[in-house]
Amino acid sequence: MLRYTLMRLGIFAGCLVVVWGAVYSGIFPRGFGDSNFLWVLLLAMVLSAPISFVVLRRERDRASVQIVDRVDRMKANLDANRSQEDGADDSARAQGGAAAPN
Repeated sequence: MLRYTLMRLGIFAGCLVVVWGAVYSGIFPRGFGDSNFLWVLLLAMVLSAPISFVVLRRERDRASVQIVDRVDRMKANLDANRSQEDGADDSARAQGGAAAPN
């Protein structure tokens, strides 16, 4: 997951550099007044999103499998803990129920 995140940040940083160069060279229009930095960030985000979607598909699928495996392990652990608690509760009730008639 960390690898995927770093790759996304790398693509965004590359797009940011390219957009910054294109805006300051006059290829892309500049923002109004002091909003130029926000304009460059917005353009970089808009460009990096589809690039990341296409280029990082395999990495995203790998990260998805890791997340699904982690969630499945957590569910199995919760079920195991739940069954242990149910067993302890059932045995406590059985002992308590047997002691009550005396």
